[in-house]
Amino acid sequence: MKIGFIGLGNVGGKLAGNLLQNGANLTVRDLDPAQAQPFLDQGAGWADSPAKLVKDTDLVITCLPSPAASSAVMEGDDGLLTTLGPGKIWAEMSTTDAGEMTRLAKRVEATGARAIECPVSGGCHRAATGNISIFAGCDRDTFDAMLPVLTILGRRVLHTGPIGSASVLKVMTNYLATINLVSLAEALTTMKAAGLDLATTYEAIRISSGNSFVHETESQVILNGSRDINFTMDLVLKDIGLFQSIADSHDVPLTLSPTLVDIFKDANATYGPREFSPNIIKRYEDPTGLDIRAPGFPAEILDDEPSEQGYEVRPKRG
Repeated sequence: MKIGFIGLGNVGGKLAGNLLQNGANLTVRDLDPAQAQPFLDQGAGWADSPAKLVKDTDLVITCLPSPAASSAVMEGDDGLLTTLGPGKIWAEMSTTDAGEMTRLAKRVEATGARAIECPVSGGCHRAATGNISIFAGCDRDTFDAMLPVLTILGRRVLHTGPIGSASVLKVMTNYLATINLVSLAEALTTMKAAGLDLATTYEAIRISSGNSFVHETESQVILNGSRDINFTMDLVLKDIGLFQSIADSHDVPLTLSPTLVDIFKDANATYGPREFSPNIIKRYEDPTGLDIRAPGFPAEILDDEPSEQGYEVRPKRG
């Protein structure tokens, strides 16, 4: 299968690199040609436009920063829709709006091509090793056709149901991760203020009922001071805003979510939209004058688990 990949940013670049390392016949495209150069150096092809990418491949994967960016790649004058047709598959790996995903999927299917949404979850560090998790929304036949590629890109692959279902679940998981990040920032600052050693605090959380994936990753870069997880304030605000929109559209009266949106609106304005998201800790460091850092923690989270063959996760039923 000839694979095209559009969007070589923090997550997309790692996913595309994983395909290349596993011997995929890969053609790439990015608005910044410099982003593509490492892939070209390793034997990937280059496409001058999204339309040209479709012509040269069987499967086109997009991994872009926003629904608007996905729409532009799909519907522009030289967009994917101009050349998609029977025998082709479009796979959207961006975190996007379910309604927009459904709309674009219908346009893809009208050309005779197939569509699948497959956002990832589990951190940028796992995208490079193929240990990330993937939610896949589409019909079962398309899922089965994509599964060999998805199990290269990720370790745990969950078929979530029809188009739109994966986008909703991905936004939900990002909302939960963000709630956890803010609660950890509050907990670490309060323990520092109370005179507790932060390395001891980290371990107390890690071995207790308070532990989480976010703690084991983001708390470490908070304590290091780098705060670098390759994810920024604007992306957090986009994701939690999408979650709030889902709740609003179904008349679910939330309490935590609106507060969380307000926190990150303020953080975007105060620290800048491209600030690393773990620097939400500054909302507590700045007014208290406390330094929430400790020696011995890494500046960057790396996946130390061995790469393993991916597999389908099947929900328990009955």
